[in-house]
Amino acid sequence: MAIFDRNIFAKTATTLGALLVSASMLAGVAQAGETLDKIKSRGQIKVGVGTLPGFFAPDSNGKWQGFFIDFGRALAITVFNDPEKVEFTSSSPQQRLPALQAGEFDILLSGVTQTITRSFKLGFHFGPIIFYDGQGLLVAKSLDVTKGSELDGATIGVQSGTTGELNIADFFRKNGKTFKPVVIEDTKEFVAALESGRVDALTQDASDLALKRAQFAKPDDFLLLPERLSKEPLAPAVRAGDDQWLEIVNWTVYATIQAEEFGITKENVDSFLTSEDPAIKRFLGVDPSLGEAIGLDPKFAYNIIKTLGNYGEIYERNIGKNTPVGFERGYNQPWTQGGLLYSPPFR
Repeated sequence: MAIFDRNIFAKTATTLGALLVSASMLAGVAQAGETLDKIKSRGQIKVGVGTLPGFFAPDSNGKWQGFFIDFGRALAITVFNDPEKVEFTSSSPQQRLPALQAGEFDILLSGVTQTITRSFKLGFHFGPIIFYDGQGLLVAKSLDVTKGSELDGATIGVQSGTTGELNIADFFRKNGKTFKPVVIEDTKEFVAALESGRVDALTQDASDLALKRAQFAKPDDFLLLPERLSKEPLAPAVRAGDDQWLEIVNWTVYATIQAEEFGITKENVDSFLTSEDPAIKRFLGVDPSLGEAIGLDPKFAYNIIKTLGNYGEIYERNIGKNTPVGFERGYNQPWTQGGLLYSPPFR
């Protein structure tokens, strides 16, 4: 009798477990596509960005331009086949994550660092890393220092609402040194603090500091130290709970990376339409089966590359070595060239 009861209990538990899993799956299905439905209903994608020349900034005509801006336009091409069906709104580091949580944006392309806390505690999902950066230190040359550990007792400006506050504290603690933090919210005040001598150094993402240095009245009076205090993988951020929208973001970014690996550019993409390589035929939508299977325009990757170019072209056009920003590719190269960019297969 006891054995019979245990069997019934086991079967009941198994059935209940299956029902709970099914209910969970159904709940996920019910939520899936909610973001995309809203986007299609309003006819545009809402993107939160920052304000930093080369990455995101309006031009003299008020039209947004920049590295991250092009990825927002790539998303609009994937969804609408129209790069202009996207609205960019500047948001400060303090406001951007709460605004995404509140549904004011469909996605953040504002140079957000992917962290475990933001994933678990704040409930965000991240797309592929599209820019590998690291926190740096911008100092006055008059201090005559060559590395961060020599700034013992220095006053350092940190922008509030960023990962920089924790990183700089960890750095000095690890090196057994002390510093005096000055937390600054306003970006203009942040820059002025170093120029005026209010602080001895600024700390932020190295890419951001390099741009800020170029804007100083006397940029040669300041030095961006070569060391990096942290890893700052910058990735698109979306709200958790909508897998379909996350995957659209993922594969839009991957399309630009895969195109560069294939050697497909804005100028030569049409010549690849006659390729006999089945992987390229699927990628460009010549073979429409892949696009049809995932519910996207089979030519979404072709349309992105034809309009904006591959990852390398987007990078070089906006922030590459021949632009005022002047960044080398570094880690932001394909894995085949010693970088960290890598796309899963389009199959």
